[in-house]
Amino acid sequence: MNKKQKGHFAEFYARMLLRLKGYTIQEKNFITGKGTTAGEIDIIALKAHRLIFVEVKERQTLEGALYAIKPAQRQRIINAAKFYIARHKQYQKYDIRFDAVFVSGLKIKHIKNAWQIN
Repeated sequence: MNKKQKGHFAEFYARMLLRLKGYTIQEKNFITGKGTTAGEIDIIALKAHRLIFVEVKERQTLEGALYAIKPAQRQRIINAAKFYIARHKQYQKYDIRFDAVFVSGLKIKHIKNAWQIN
């Protein structure tokens, strides 16, 4: 499997895990568009009255994946989340959370509330 295929598999695997945990997937690979300071959100999910923005990282080891989300990327995801909420007014009163899912082969780890808006 090449790097791109591994990434697609990791995102698929993460969506399956989240579904098994009772999350409803709203979006996958949401891109804010050109001209914005944000980027892509791998998964946007709902659970209860909470909107969850999920970053998925695939690495050779889970430990390597844990350190793969740098502060600049976190900020781009926060900006993209704000953009998404501004476009989807129905979620403006929802609690939001930023999660991470780390994948290494068939090992997977879901970190709830991996970071917060500063």
